[in-house]
Amino acid sequence: MIQIFAFYLFAVMTIASGAITILARNPVHSVLWLILAFFNAAGLMVLAGAEFIAMLLVIVYVGAVAVLFLFVVMMLDIDFAELRAGFIRNFPLGMVLALALLAEMVLGIGAYRAGALKLGTPDGTATTAAGASNIEAIGALLYGRYLFLFEAAGIILLVAMIGAIVLTHRQRGDVRGQNIARQVARRPDEATVNLRPEVGKGVTL
Repeated sequence: MIQIFAFYLFAVMTIASGAITILARNPVHSVLWLILAFFNAAGLMVLAGAEFIAMLLVIVYVGAVAVLFLFVVMMLDIDFAELRAGFIRNFPLGMVLALALLAEMVLGIGAYRAGALKLGTPDGTATTAAGASNIEAIGALLYGRYLFLFEAAGIILLVAMIGAIVLTHRQRGDVRGQNIARQVARRPDEATVNLRPEVGKGVTL
């Protein structure tokens, strides 16, 4: 009984949060509702027995992607009037894309039901040990069968991160750099002293 109640609660909250994410006028509120949708989707994954996917939703999407969106939206100076004008201007193109995606989904589902498409069936090579959890099974695959591919993906991400840092790093001549050695070797008599001047007598330098 509690599982059915939790399922419907998480499902209704996920759908409602997703709808409000689209319909909210404030981008910050949209991101906050998106985070709520991710949390409820993670609850659904836990009920389905996919605790690893639930953990990815919370750590990756909520902890990284959604929070990054939130910071970017809060730092940008968004003109809501211009944003609404752009929405109206691009509405026909959006409707064309939506109809194209709907047609593709209808054709795909129709082809599957007609028997033209056959989904892959497991061959038993990735069978997990008895009693092992989903996280243990995924870890065994990543660090066993797909170890080199996993390490290659990590190296590619590292190179991409270093490349982004190099491309965005700029030397500015108008900004004086920080000299840590000079700061450490500073004597007490060279430090800034906070004075409390009396009213009307000015400041002694």
